[in-house]
Amino acid sequence: MLVQLGAMSMLALFTMTSLLVAHEIRPAIADVTLTEDALEMKIRMTAEPLIAGIDLEGLQDTNEAPEAEQYDALRALPPAELSAQFQQAWPDIANGVSVLAGDAPVALELVSVEVADQPDIELPRDTMVVLRGVLPTDNSDVRAGWQAANGPIIIRQAEGGDDAYAGYLENGALSEPLPRTGAATESALSVFVRYIGVGFDHIIPKGLDHILFVLGLFFLSLHLRPLITQVTVFTVAHTITLALASLGYVSVNPAIVEPLIAASIVYVAVENIFTSRITWWRPIVIFAFGLLHGLGFASVLGEFGLAPGRFVAGLIGFNVGVEVGQLTVIALAFLAVGYWFGNKPWYRARIAIPASVFIAIVGGYWAVERVFL
Repeated sequence: MLVQLGAMSMLALFTMTSLLVAHEIRPAIADVTLTEDALEMKIRMTAEPLIAGIDLEGLQDTNEAPEAEQYDALRALPPAELSAQFQQAWPDIANGVSVLAGDAPVALELVSVEVADQPDIELPRDTMVVLRGVLPTDNSDVRAGWQAANGPIIIRQAEGGDDAYAGYLENGALSEPLPRTGAATESALSVFVRYIGVGFDHIIPKGLDHILFVLGLFFLSLHLRPLITQVTVFTVAHTITLALASLGYVSVNPAIVEPLIAASIVYVAVENIFTSRITWWRPIVIFAFGLLHGLGFASVLGEFGLAPGRFVAGLIGFNVGVEVGQLTVIALAFLAVGYWFGNKPWYRARIAIPASVFIAIVGGYWAVERVFL
């Protein structure tokens, strides 16, 4: 009983570390255009948390914030009303936006606020904010960012070509210096290394559905061959659709993909209950589900606005990070239960099957929720 409780606690811990898509924290994307004497920033953001005054630093789900009720009320507002709310809150929001020309702060004027129409309030909506500022005449480089409480932001230098800088900034960091003539660039190696972290972060702690799917693969059998077969097939499949979807060759509505991902979790977990060996059809089914998971990964990668010249480096780095995250999940599961109890005659009855039941219940709930709720 204690062992079963331990296994359930491990799964519950994974469950508590991730959130529903509707309340996930997405990075803002700011395109910075520079001239000799002026700056323009076009920021695509989720405006509701900033208006509500939510501190997004380290937050994974807005439901965890004290202002969650206000946030949900803002999400339900029509676009025109949300735009008015943003303009009213702008003096406070402006204090958190930082632009420096050399060491001198640049005052920013709010030029326009345009809120996209999003009929489904369970999905985040975009707000496009345009800011302008006057630069000093010393031709100094410009650095931009915002406070950690506003969450992550991607700063890109507009009109800089395929290799233009596109920095993913967290914890209140500022961008690299952006020149007023020409454009800042970033090496492919730097992008590759940075996106390994982004891919890993999408699995741990943010990718609960992917974590549960990988755990479903793990709880079929502790023998090396079935585990390697499943993980390899899954990796090949999601790599294919991650690349195709990220490059724009494949596009599937998330409203279709997300329920099917939940269904994939149910399938592998239920099959674990009825068999302890890999069937001839399981790799085929896992390959199909891997294609779906790759589409889910691509939707996230698309939010990061990679420069075209660094897209391949970012794509490969992201995929490497995802794989490291998946292997970490398997390693943690093995250390938690497999190493200690895998050779026990009661391992399957008391750990693998109960854990698979738990995974199936969670996946089933998500499938229903993503279709009907």
